[in-house]
Amino acid sequence: MCVGAALGLSTTAGSGLFGLSAASAFNIGLGLTAANAFAGRAAAQQRADQTYNQALLANQSAERDKRQQQLALSEKKAEEEKFAAQDKFAKTIDALQASRAIVASEQAGTTVGLLLMDTERQAANYRERINQSIESMQRQYLFNIQSTESQFEGRRNQLQSNINEAYNAIPSLGQTLLNIGTQGAGMYLSALPTG
Repeated sequence: MCVGAALGLSTTAGSGLFGLSAASAFNIGLGLTAANAFAGRAAAQQRADQTYNQALLANQSAERDKRQQQLALSEKKAEEEKFAAQDKFAKTIDALQASRAIVASEQAGTTVGLLLMDTERQAANYRERINQSIESMQRQYLFNIQSTESQFEGRRNQLQSNINEAYNAIPSLGQTLLNIGTQGAGMYLSALPTG
């Protein structure tokens, strides 16, 4: 038994579309509406699945980018620290040589003491500047690492938002059935004889 006939629509062939009865036309229309609704739901599911798979690949790429950026920052920091340590060591050697030169000049008295103190003070100031520079580099390094983490989190959050949006666009089974029912009721009302 067809749905149209059960609803009391005429089952006799008429002059409607292709000579179909009202019940047959209603059944075909309802069937097409149902097929269209479920096809749309399936297409939305497929789009959401594609978005999810693309997000997985993009997340892997973002992780790779973050690791490469952090590795580059790490290598740069190590190189700068190495250069600073070499510079500090060279300045210490220069100060020792200057002190030996002062002592070797065989001068006596307060002047020699003052010259030695001044040489040591200059070397200590230079070493302190290098230490401060290293501390500054370390703070900048930590800031840059945090920046790469933040950038990665932002990209990952955007990907998750895209996934959520895609899956939220899939009509639920209830919404699909309600849509079919609403359209079916509209077709039924338009198929009723007027008069």
